[in-house]
Amino acid sequence: MSSMTAVYLPKHHHHHFFRLLCSNTPTTFFPNSSISFKSKPMKVYTTASSKSINRYSLNSVAPLEAILFDIDGTLCDSDPLHYYTFRVMLQDVGFNGGVPITEEFFIENISGMHNEELARILLPDWEVDKSRKFFEDKEAMFRRLASEKLEAVNGLNELVEWTKDRKIRRAAVTNAPRPNAELIISSLGLNGFFEELIIGSECERAKPFPDPYLTALRLLGVSNEHTFVFEDSVSGIKAGVAAGMPVVGIGTRNPAELLEEAGASFVIKDYRDPRLWTALEELRRKN
Repeated sequence: MSSMTAVYLPKHHHHHFFRLLCSNTPTTFFPNSSISFKSKPMKVYTTASSKSINRYSLNSVAPLEAILFDIDGTLCDSDPLHYYTFRVMLQDVGFNGGVPITEEFFIENISGMHNEELARILLPDWEVDKSRKFFEDKEAMFRRLASEKLEAVNGLNELVEWTKDRKIRRAAVTNAPRPNAELIISSLGLNGFFEELIIGSECERAKPFPDPYLTALRLLGVSNEHTFVFEDSVSGIKAGVAAGMPVVGIGTRNPAELLEEAGASFVIKDYRDPRLWTALEELRRKN
């Protein structure tokens, strides 16, 4: 193992935000691993009264011109795959004294970050070429798993049709490497849906800076005053807000409270959440 500075983490998980994408049986998802993912219950929002639903509004962007989408965790529930690959590969190189990273550590320090920033955080003593090779191998492992295991977030297909029917402009904006982003878009059957694909590392600054979202606005030729964002991570929400747009948080993994603290206008469980469709219907009437 490589010599590294040990940063000891809790050996017991205090938060469990992960579940399997395609099966409730861990051995089905990772046949050679004992890793399992358990979801932390989402904060429940009452939808019994119209008053509680109507608090969640996107009317400030009317008339709506465009919607910008993150990819990982927003289009598909990919964080379990990223967690698994980081857990295996970091343990292999002796990170944290060989103690596997926890789900809590992954969410707080890795999720939503781009690889150049992660190299500085996780592998600060490594030479650039060595750390670059580590992340290339990590992404290759992720793609091998993703090619078989990814599923769209519930309700995504309905939202895609709603967007196309109304000729709303759209772009995908991600900190993921381009090969990952293209694989996910293709695997979900979304080739041709996005007019632009913006990669954070190809901009001057990646998320949480606003540059990727500002680039998307420029390429689409739309205003931030008539655009909103779907995001699932703290880093992404901060980027969207910094670009001057309301952000709808997707609570696939991260706690709703964390996303709200980052600046999300409101948080939905998935794209079938009635609060989202109430907000979209209000927008439709204003358009």
